[in-house]
Amino acid sequence: MLLELSRLSVPPGQRVLLHEVSWQEFELILEDLGEHRSTRIAYDNGNLEIMAPLPEHEDDKEIIGDLVKALLEELDIEFRSLGSTTYKNQAMFKGIEPDQCFYIQNESAIRGKKRLDLTVDPPPDLALEIDITSRTHPSIYQALGVPELWRFERGNLRINILEEGRYVESEMSALFPGLPLKEVIPRYLAQSKTIGRNAVMKALRQWVRAI
Repeated sequence: MLLELSRLSVPPGQRVLLHEVSWQEFELILEDLGEHRSTRIAYDNGNLEIMAPLPEHEDDKEIIGDLVKALLEELDIEFRSLGSTTYKNQAMFKGIEPDQCFYIQNESAIRGKKRLDLTVDPPPDLALEIDITSRTHPSIYQALGVPELWRFERGNLRINILEEGRYVESEMSALFPGLPLKEVIPRYLAQSKTIGRNAVMKALRQWVRAI
């Protein structure tokens, strides 16, 4: 399997599904694929998905991630952004790589750590997924206990908050209470395509300061 995967080429926007993959095989596949790659993975009870994002997916991911960072900085909230880190839990037979993720409330718990183990470390407080390629796996994030999942679909932001072990869609973020982010984030993302990234970041910061 590893020899085949080392030769695997997944076209942008496409995915490969592998079934009956053991945890040991999953670990070996992650090692074989390496950390510096363009593909994303999702593992759920023996089913492994390997997906290559489209260029516009990566562009939106970067802009949205930067908007969240600017928002946290302006609110003077300490955070740690870990990008597409692989999160996995062997006991649950689940693993996922978000498009972007943030430790916010639990930032101090993982501060300075180079390796995270979800059997002892908390999951990220916020995970972001860009659904241009329809690869979001809410059930995996739900099982791993990620408190908040943002999904961007067709220009809209859907905020999912973990309540009693299940995601419930919400109009407001629990991490940013009182802020109309379902309206604001998509608007600035759309504006970035016409006025540019820096102008949008400046506009967002001015908006926060005016609140």
